[in-house]
Amino acid sequence: MTMNARQIAVSTVLAGFAFVASGAPASADRITNSIAVFAALDKVTGRVQPLEIPMGRTARFGALTITPRACYTRPSTEPPLTSAFIEVEEVVLDGSSHRIFTGWTFAESPGLHAVEHPTFDVWLTSCKTPSADISDGRRSNAPKP
Repeated sequence: MTMNARQIAVSTVLAGFAFVASGAPASADRITNSIAVFAALDKVTGRVQPLEIPMGRTARFGALTITPRACYTRPSTEPPLTSAFIEVEEVVLDGSSHRIFTGWTFAESPGLHAVEHPTFDVWLTSCKTPSADISDGRRSNAPKP
C-alpha cells in the first residue's frame, strides 16, 4: 500500500498529537527546597552577608526580618530558574514592624522584584535542600534499617 503526500502529512500530525498526549513533559518539574539562600547588603557599612533561612523561619538582617515561604529550583539538566516567595518586614525603633515586601523573587533576575529599602538590599541567590533530607530518602534522625 502506498500513501500519497496528504496521507503522510496527516499521519505525521497525528503522530505528533499522540506524542504530546502521551504525557511527555513540556517542561521540567520544579524542585521544592527547604532552605532559601540570600545575600544581604548593608548600604551604610558595605557589609554583604549570606543568609540561609529554612522555610517558615525568620532571619534578621539589620532592621529587616526575612521569612521565606517557598523556594523552587529546576533540575540541573534544565536552564536555571530559581524563585522564592518571601515576606520582608522592617522593624522600627519603637519595636513595631511594617511589611515592606511580599512576593516572588528570582535569583536569575534579582532586580525584577527586589526588596527596596534605603539602607538594606536583600536578594535571592539560590535554594537548597540539606543532604540529610535527600540521602536515601530518609531524614537524618530516622532509624537505619
